[in-house]
Amino acid sequence: MILGMSTSLYTQIHVIISLVAIVAGLLTAFGMMMDKPLPAMTALFLLTTILTSVTGFFFPYHGVTPGIVVGILSLVVLLVTLIARYSKHMAGGWRGTYVITAMFALYLNVFVLVAQSFQKIPSLHALAPTGTEPAFKISQAIVLVLFIVLTIVAKKNFRSPTLS
Repeated sequence: MILGMSTSLYTQIHVIISLVAIVAGLLTAFGMMMDKPLPAMTALFLLTTILTSVTGFFFPYHGVTPGIVVGILSLVVLLVTLIARYSKHMAGGWRGTYVITAMFALYLNVFVLVAQSFQKIPSLHALAPTGTEPAFKISQAIVLVLFIVLTIVAKKNFRSPTLS
């Protein structure tokens, strides 16, 4: 049991939080690309992405796993994102820092979604049972290239006035 609940229920809650983070993150990203700050959606994205990482640490695994490493990396990136947006108000170079780190945090969520999809969805698992097969690598490469392009567009287009 994790935090007084079954592993199955805990996993369901973790997955729901993760999916909310991804949807809110995509809306936030499109907002940046359209030069719309979307403060409430951004706050939801950041909060649920933090919760996704934190809840990931409470699964009953021992030792350092790839998920733990991604969770730690995500929290470090999110700390910089929070500082850039809420402490530095995206002034000067902090605007670019905010866009890049927010997009990287979203990318990490989607990276994990793809990895988990290949592990948990039978038809995808059949294509890449170990996660080293071409189908998995090509999928992750496409996600990476897509996020590089989206980040460039968001960084170029997001020019809204500095938040206070």
